[in-house]
Amino acid sequence: MESKELNRRDFTKRVSLAGVSVAALPVIGLGSVSKNNQVSRESKSDFKISLNAYSFDKPLKAGTMTLDALLDFCGKTGFDGVDITGYYFPGYPAVPSDEVIFHVRKKAFRLGVELGCTGVRNDFTWSDPLKRADEKKLVKEWVVVAQKLGAPGVRIFSGNLSKENFPWDERAKWIAEDIRECADYAGNHGVMLALQNHNDFLKTSLETEKLLNLVNHEWVGLMLDIGSYHTRDPYIDIAGNAKYAITWQIKEKVFVNDTQVDTDFNKIIEIVRKCGYKGYLPLETLGEGDPYMKVKDLYNRVRSVLNS
Repeated sequence: MESKELNRRDFTKRVSLAGVSVAALPVIGLGSVSKNNQVSRESKSDFKISLNAYSFDKPLKAGTMTLDALLDFCGKTGFDGVDITGYYFPGYPAVPSDEVIFHVRKKAFRLGVELGCTGVRNDFTWSDPLKRADEKKLVKEWVVVAQKLGAPGVRIFSGNLSKENFPWDERAKWIAEDIRECADYAGNHGVMLALQNHNDFLKTSLETEKLLNLVNHEWVGLMLDIGSYHTRDPYIDIAGNAKYAITWQIKEKVFVNDTQVDTDFNKIIEIVRKCGYKGYLPLETLGEGDPYMKVKDLYNRVRSVLNS
């Protein structure tokens, strides 16, 4: 089914019908999506820096860092926004109580920190439709959480748990159908789905583009993960997928083939600017080391490039 161009008036109408005030939705860089999921933008680019909570995965999971402390850190460090994926809320995959959701929303607002994408660990690669029904239920439940948070997007995966022997193209068809069903639901709640390329079912820029074109839905775009291409020149792949990006994961390392190397942030920012992206650049650090120091260092490096 071919998607229609989503202009601002149509967006306002749709979101209002979904019961959400447009003024309540943070401007976090989720652009309007046109045919084949390419994002329609003006030429000017304005960037703010946000944090992906996965940077503090260990302390958040261990309980040595709370969501309140994460938000306080973002505010003190200078982050404009934060992506808090679902598994850092108590009881995940069950949805948190309204009390928890609204507490996070209020605290973030008072700190001046925008809430971007939340996210789930879904997997649509299973051939069993009953298993995939559970995965779709998970996505839809967290769409409602995102709406309550005032967050404009939910990060989803294509998946990779299933090791069943099906051709890529056959599996891609049912994955696309599942994503479209979730996107219909998300659109009715004023929430976009950000499909992340994660070196899972989607290993290359061509596979990512192919699946997005199969989905072809105005409420779906790409969370472009710069660290998930294992190719000779990952910057070529990043540039190739950039036109689909509605949000990013900017990491301190990229892969050249299967070897991790330091990210060239000048190249990354040049790609972001050339594709016309406007909005937030979520940062994510991985691996060993003090996450507080690593995040601050990454923030300062990216900020320096943006200010140069």
